[in-house]
Amino acid sequence: MERDKLIVIKPGFADPAYPGNRFYCWHCALIEGILASFPDLATKIDVLRIDWPRPRQEVIELIGVEHQSLPVLILADDAEDGLSTGRYGERRFVEGKDAILEALSRRHNIPFPHP
Repeated sequence: MERDKLIVIKPGFADPAYPGNRFYCWHCALIEGILASFPDLATKIDVLRIDWPRPRQEVIELIGVEHQSLPVLILADDAEDGLSTGRYGERRFVEGKDAILEALSRRHNIPFPHP
């Protein structure tokens, strides 16, 4: 993979467990806020916004069926060691909002979140 790929859930989805309601993933919304705050970041990475329901075929094809929780950052081949939280074959990825924010700051020179 040539560039990092960030995968988030499109906002405004329905969950059959809660009829009549619309939702957003707040972790994905946080990451979208980072993209909006630092527009140059979106020129350095690929961003894929997908629908909420599982199975999430786009994710399965990249990092396997057991890693469908989003958001996720799939690291480019040139990413330094120590950033990934998981691996699928040779592909390394970062799960969890805090780890993703850390990786984006380290890889793409955006500011770090204040502690």
